[in-house]
Amino acid sequence: MTISERIFERLRQLSMTQKEFAESSGIQQSTISEWKKKKTNPSSDKILAICKTLDVSPEWLLSGVDPAASRTKNQEYYTVNVETDTGLLVADFNKLQKEQRDRLLGYAAALIAMQEEKKG
Repeated sequence: MTISERIFERLRQLSMTQKEFAESSGIQQSTISEWKKKKTNPSSDKILAICKTLDVSPEWLLSGVDPAASRTKNQEYYTVNVETDTGLLVADFNKLQKEQRDRLLGYAAALIAMQEEKKG
Protein backbone atom coordinates (compact mmCIF):
# COMPACT_ATOMS: atom_id res chain seq x y z
CA MET A 1 0.00 0.00 0.00
CA THR A 2 1.35 3.45 -0.88
CA ILE A 3 1.47 6.49 1.39
CA SER A 4 -1.43 8.13 -0.42
CA GLU A 5 -3.48 4.91 -0.19
CA ARG A 6 -2.86 4.86 3.59
CA ILE A 7 -3.97 8.50 3.79
CA PHE A 8 -7.26 7.82 2.00
CA GLU A 9 -7.84 4.63 4.00
CA ARG A 10 -7.34 6.59 7.22
CA LEU A 11 -9.71 9.32 5.99
CA ARG A 12 -12.34 6.59 5.45
CA GLN A 13 -11.72 5.22 8.96
CA LEU A 14 -12.17 8.69 10.46
CA SER A 15 -15.15 9.53 8.22
CA MET A 16 -13.25 12.68 7.27
CA THR A 17 -13.79 14.37 3.93
CA GLN A 18 -10.94 15.60 1.78
CA LYS A 19 -12.18 19.14 2.43
CA GLU A 20 -12.07 18.64 6.21
CA PHE A 21 -8.62 17.08 5.88
CA ALA A 22 -7.41 20.04 3.81
CA GLU A 23 -8.75 22.57 6.31
CA SER A 24 -7.29 20.75 9.30
CA SER A 25 -3.89 20.01 7.77
CA GLY A 26 -3.39 23.28 5.91
CA ILE A 27 -2.76 21.36 2.67
CA GLN A 28 -4.58 22.61 -0.42
CA GLN A 29 -7.54 20.47 -1.39
CA SER A 30 -6.31 20.42 -5.00
CA THR A 31 -3.03 18.87 -3.82
CA ILE A 32 -4.90 16.15 -1.94
CA SER A 33 -7.11 15.46 -4.96
CA GLU A 34 -3.99 15.17 -7.11
CA TRP A 35 -2.61 12.45 -4.81
CA LYS A 36 -5.77 10.46 -5.33
CA LYS A 37 -6.20 11.12 -9.04
CA LYS A 38 -2.58 10.61 -10.08
CA LYS A 39 -1.83 8.04 -7.35
CA THR A 40 1.15 10.10 -6.20
CA ASN A 41 2.51 10.54 -2.70
CA PRO A 42 2.80 13.75 -0.69
CA SER A 43 6.08 15.61 -0.51
CA SER A 44 8.15 15.20 2.63
CA ASP A 45 7.32 18.68 3.94
CA LYS A 46 3.68 17.61 4.35
CA ILE A 47 4.25 14.37 6.28
CA LEU A 48 4.11 15.77 9.82
CA ALA A 49 0.98 17.85 9.12
CA ILE A 50 -0.68 14.74 7.68
CA CYS A 51 0.32 12.63 10.68
CA LYS A 52 -0.95 15.21 13.15
CA THR A 53 -4.28 15.60 11.35
CA LEU A 54 -4.83 11.86 10.93
CA ASP A 55 -3.46 11.01 14.38
CA VAL A 56 -0.94 8.51 13.03
CA SER A 57 2.81 8.12 13.39
CA PRO A 58 5.20 8.95 10.55
CA GLU A 59 6.36 5.33 10.75
CA TRP A 60 2.85 4.08 10.05
CA LEU A 61 2.26 6.60 7.27
CA LEU A 62 5.52 5.80 5.50
CA SER A 63 5.67 2.05 6.05
CA GLY A 64 2.32 0.80 7.29
CA VAL A 65 4.02 -0.52 10.43
CA ASP A 66 2.12 0.33 13.61
CA PRO A 67 4.60 1.02 16.41
CA ALA A 68 1.76 0.93 18.94
CA ALA A 69 1.40 -2.77 18.23
CA SER A 70 4.87 -3.32 19.66
CA ARG A 71 5.06 -0.72 22.42
CA THR A 72 6.60 -3.17 24.83
CA LYS A 73 9.62 -3.39 22.55
CA ASN A 74 12.25 -0.67 22.61
CA GLN A 75 12.05 1.49 19.51
CA GLU A 76 15.18 2.33 17.55
CA TYR A 77 13.95 5.90 17.09
CA TYR A 78 11.08 8.15 18.08
CA THR A 79 9.33 11.00 16.32
CA VAL A 80 8.48 13.69 18.84
CA ASN A 81 6.44 16.84 18.47
CA VAL A 82 8.62 19.69 19.78
CA GLU A 83 5.59 21.31 21.44
CA THR A 84 5.07 18.40 23.86
CA ASP A 85 6.79 17.87 27.22
CA THR A 86 8.94 15.19 25.62
CA GLY A 87 9.86 17.45 22.72
CA LEU A 88 10.82 20.29 25.06
CA LEU A 89 12.88 17.90 27.16
CA VAL A 90 14.75 16.61 24.12
CA ALA A 91 15.39 20.15 22.84
CA ASP A 92 16.74 21.26 26.23
CA PHE A 93 18.77 18.06 26.62
CA ASN A 94 20.48 18.76 23.30
CA LYS A 95 21.51 22.22 24.55
CA LEU A 96 23.47 20.72 27.44
CA GLN A 97 27.18 19.93 27.42
CA LYS A 98 28.11 16.23 27.37
CA GLU A 99 28.95 16.12 31.08
CA GLN A 100 25.56 17.61 31.95
CA ARG A 101 23.75 15.19 29.59
CA ASP A 102 25.53 12.23 31.22
CA ARG A 103 24.55 13.50 34.66
CA LEU A 104 20.93 13.90 33.61
CA LEU A 105 20.88 10.37 32.17
CA GLY A 106 22.22 9.12 35.52
CA TYR A 107 19.38 10.90 37.35
CA ALA A 108 16.86 9.37 34.97
CA ALA A 109 18.28 5.88 35.52
CA ALA A 110 18.13 6.37 39.30
CA LEU A 111 14.51 7.57 39.13
CA ILE A 112 13.54 4.55 37.01
CA ALA A 113 15.26 2.20 39.48
CA MET A 114 13.38 3.81 42.40
CA GLN A 115 10.11 3.46 40.49
CA GLU A 116 10.81 -0.22 39.79
CA GLU A 117 11.58 -0.84 43.47
CA LYS A 118 8.22 0.63 44.48
CA LYS A 119 6.43 -1.66 42.01
CA GLY A 120 8.23 -4.77 43.23
